Amino acid sequence: MESLSFNSTQIPKQVIPQVFTINSHLLQSNFKCCRFSFNTHLHTLCSSRNLSLRIGCELKISSDGKNKPIPKKIILSDGAPSLSEDVSGNEKIPAKSRKSGMMRPFGSVPRKLLGVLSNLPLAIGEMFVIAALMALGTFIDQGEAPDFYFQKYPEDNPVFGFFTWRWVLSLGFDHMFSSPVFLGMLVLLAASLMACTYTTQIPLVKVARRWSFLHSAEAILKQEFADTLPRASVHDLGIILMGAGYEVFLKGPSLYAFKGLAGRFAPIGVHLAMLLIMVGGTLSAAGSFKGSVTVPQGLNFILGDVMNPTGFLSTPTQTFNTEVHVNRFYMDYYESGEVSQFYTDLSLFDIDGKEVLRKTISVNDPLRYGGITMYQTDWGFSALQILKDGEGPFNLAVAPLKLNGDKKLYGTFLPVGGADSPNVQGISMLARDLQSIVLYDQEGKFVGVRRPGSKLPIDINGIQIEIVDAIGSSGLFLKTDPGVPIVYGGFGTLMLTTCISFLSHSQIWALQDGTTVVIGGKTNRAKVEFPEEMNRFLDMIPEIVESSLPKQSEIINH
Repeated sequence: MESLSFNSTQIPKQVIPQVFTINSHLLQSNFKCCRFSFNTHLHTLCSSRNLSLRIGCELKISSDGKNKPIPKKIILSDGAPSLSEDVSGNEKIPAKSRKSGMMRPFGSVPRKLLGVLSNLPLAIGEMFVIAALMALGTFIDQGEAPDFYFQKYPEDNPVFGFFTWRWVLSLGFDHMFSSPVFLGMLVLLAASLMACTYTTQIPLVKVARRWSFLHSAEAILKQEFADTLPRASVHDLGIILMGAGYEVFLKGPSLYAFKGLAGRFAPIGVHLAMLLIMVGGTLSAAGSFKGSVTVPQGLNFILGDVMNPTGFLSTPTQTFNTEVHVNRFYMDYYESGEVSQFYTDLSLFDIDGKEVLRKTISVNDPLRYGGITMYQTDWGFSALQILKDGEGPFNLAVAPLKLNGDKKLYGTFLPVGGADSPNVQGISMLARDLQSIVLYDQEGKFVGVRRPGSKLPIDINGIQIEIVDAIGSSGLFLKTDPGVPIVYGGFGTLMLTTCISFLSHSQIWALQDGTTVVIGGKTNRAKVEFPEEMNRFLDMIPEIVESSLPKQSEIINH
C-alpha cells in the first residue's frame, strides 16, 4: 500500500507533530507517488496550528474508462489571503481591511451620500438622461452661428409648442457635448460608478478572497449543490480539486476550495472602463482644436492661425507654430471624367524654417504630426494660367459659380478691347475640374475646349489663347483630439473585462464527518455546468474499504 506523507515544518512557539500519514485507495489506484516535481502549499490548519506541506503527484483522470496521465503543477502563493469562518457559532478570524490608495478619499464621504450615489436606479436614470442628451445633440445642428438658431427655432413658431432658440443658446445645446448640462450628468454618473465600486464591488472581492470554512454539515447542505459521499476521504477530494485548477485549503476535517476569482474583479474593470470612456469623451469635446482651410497650390499657412478651440480645456502646444506649404495639388479621374481622388503634397517647417515632414495626403490618408491630424476633405480651382498672343503667363483668378445640385462649376474672364470702353467685353472660360477648359468668345459663343499644358493655342476673334496650367486649391480639415487614446483604452478595457466577467467564481466546501464526506458548492455563473462538474468530482473519489479507513487520531494529531 502506497501512502502520501505530510511532513510538517516547525513553527515557533507551537507544537506540531512531526509526521502523520493518510492511507487511501485513491493513492493506490489513481495516484502514483513520485519524487516531488512541483511545489505547492496545501494550507492545512489544525485548530490554530499551521502546517506547510509539499505534495508531488501525477493525476490520472478518466471519464471514459481509460486512464490518461495529466501531469500538473499546482502552486499556491505564500502570501495567501486571510482566514475567516462562515458558520454561526464558530470562530471568526477577520481579514485585514486595507483601503486602496485610489479609494481612500471616499473615507471622508458620508455613508448616506455614498448610499444614494451607489443606488442602481439612480445610475440607470443618469444613463438614460445622457442618452437622451446625445440624441438631442444629433437632432440639433452643432456649432452654428446664433442667426442660424434664430431662424430654425423662432419664437413665433416653437418646435413642439415650446422649444425655441432660447433653449438652445441658454443651455448650450449648440455645443451639446461640452455644455454644462451634459458634462454635469457625466460627472454625476462617474460619481455613482465610483461609489458603487467602493461600497459594493470592492467589499465583494475582499470577501471572495478570504478562506471561508464551514464546520457543520447543515451549513454545507444548504449550498446550491450539496451531496454526501460515504466511505470517502476529504483529502482525496482536495487533491482532485487541485488537479482541476482549484485553490484548496484544509483545516482539520474541513476543506475549502475556489477558482475563477478573476471574474469577481470584472465589474470593477467595467466601471473603470466606463470612467475612461467618459474622461476621454469629455477631453475630446472640451479640450480639442478644430479648423478648416482652403489653400492654393504654392502658398503657405500657420497651423495656429486656422485652429480654433472647442472648449475650456483646449490648450495650444508648440506644434501650432508649424508652417505648412502646399507643394502641389492634383487629381485622378475615372474614365467617365468624374473625379476619383485628389492629392496634396505637403511640407511642414518648424519655427526655424527647417522641413520636419513631407507627405502626400489624400482622402482617407491623413497626415499626423505633433498631435494634429490633417485630412484631405475638399478641393477648389484657384487660378488659370494662360498665354495671350505669346505673352505672359498671366494668372486669372477663378471663382465658383452657383449651380443647382452638387456639381461644381468655376469661371474666369479675360477682358479684351479698350480699357475706357463703357461695355467691357472679353473671353469667358469655364471649367468643372482641372482637366479641361471650355472657352467662349465675346458674344458668348462656344469656341472650343483645351486641356491645361497641351500647348495647343486657340484663336478667338484674332487673339491667340494658350492654356498653360490650371492651379487648384486644397481643402484641408485639421483637428487635435487628446481624448482618442483614452477612449480607445476604455473600450479595450471594457471588452477585456466583459470577457473576464464570464469566468465563473466557484466555491466548494467539504467536511469529513466520520467516514462520510459532506460536500457542497456554489457558483455565480455556469449554473448548469457546475453540478455536472461536481458530479464528475464525486465519481472520481474512490471508496475506502474497512481495512484502510484511517482513524480520526491518524488524520489529525493534536
